[in-house]
Amino acid sequence: MKLSTKGRYGLMAMFQLALEFGDEPISLKYIADKQGLSENYLEQLFSSLKRDGLIQSVRGAQGGYMLTREPKNITVGQVLRSLEGSLAPADCVLHDTDCSKEENCATKLVMVKIKDSIDSVVDSITLEDMVEDALYNKSN
Repeated sequence: MKLSTKGRYGLMAMFQLALEFGDEPISLKYIADKQGLSENYLEQLFSSLKRDGLIQSVRGAQGGYMLTREPKNITVGQVLRSLEGSLAPADCVLHDTDCSKEENCATKLVMVKIKDSIDSVVDSITLEDMVEDALYNKSN
C-alpha cells in the first residue's frame, strides 16, 4: 500500500491540530506554514475531514479549525479512510464487491491478510501517539 499525498498531507495537518489541541482554532495558513504544505490543497482535504466529523471549522477573525475530539480518540485509520477511502490492497476484499473468480482465487487469502494487518496497525495509532512520539524524539 502506498499513501497518496492526500493521506500524507492530511495526516500531517491533523498532527498539527493535535499538537495545538485545547488552544483556540488554528488557521489553515498556520497549519500550512508549520507543516510546509499548500494552503489551497489543505482546504480541499479539510472538507473531507470535516464531512467525516474529525474536524470542525470556526468562522470569524479568530476562526480556523479544531479537532472534534481529543487526539487520543482519533486514529490514523480514521484520518486515512476519510481521505483515501478503503485501505484494502484490492477491491476483491471489500464486503460489497463480487468477484467471478472468488471460489478459486489464489490471492484472496493474501489480500485479506494484508488488509487486516493494515487496518490493525492504522487503527491502533492515535493522533496522541503521534504527538507523544514527536515530543519524545525532539527531547532525545
